[in-house]
Amino acid sequence: MKIEKIHHVAYRCKDAKETVLWYKKMLDMDFVLAIAEDRVPSTGEPDPYMHIFLDAGMGNVLAFFELPTRPEMGRDPNTPNWVQHIAFKLKDRAQLLAFKQHLEQNGVDVLGVTDHGAFHSIYFFDPSGHRLELACPDPDEAALLARLDAVKWAMLEEWSLTKRAPRQAAFLHAKDLSK
Repeated sequence: MKIEKIHHVAYRCKDAKETVLWYKKMLDMDFVLAIAEDRVPSTGEPDPYMHIFLDAGMGNVLAFFELPTRPEMGRDPNTPNWVQHIAFKLKDRAQLLAFKQHLEQNGVDVLGVTDHGAFHSIYFFDPSGHRLELACPDPDEAALLARLDAVKWAMLEEWSLTKRAPRQAAFLHAKDLSK
């Protein structure tokens, strides 16, 4: 038994229509489906909602729920804003820079380009406050990912024992693969 792929990932939004229009304008995602009901199918609970689905490319679906009868949405106060985010992959740095320019021209505050070693990213927030990341591969991505793969279990074991950042992947920011 093995999972085939993610069917969709769902988050809450403040306004379904605003969300559809924003994701189309800012990230060119198509609106593919809407479901609205007065009862939650899995629980039978009376709770009207609008459930929208957006095409995030290559069979990936990003979905949102607008819940008008629930208290205003919030965040986990114990989790920093930078932790919870949705990351989308781009083809290359040229696309990343084009998106950065497009977002900024449309009034979106963008952080980055941030160099993560194997990939490069920009960060920003959607109208509901979800942190988004657009990432493109580093030219040396394949070699860097192979090196990361070789140390992943040792890093995980060291972290589980010490709760301190292991140094096996320090090469990511050195950019010299001979080290």
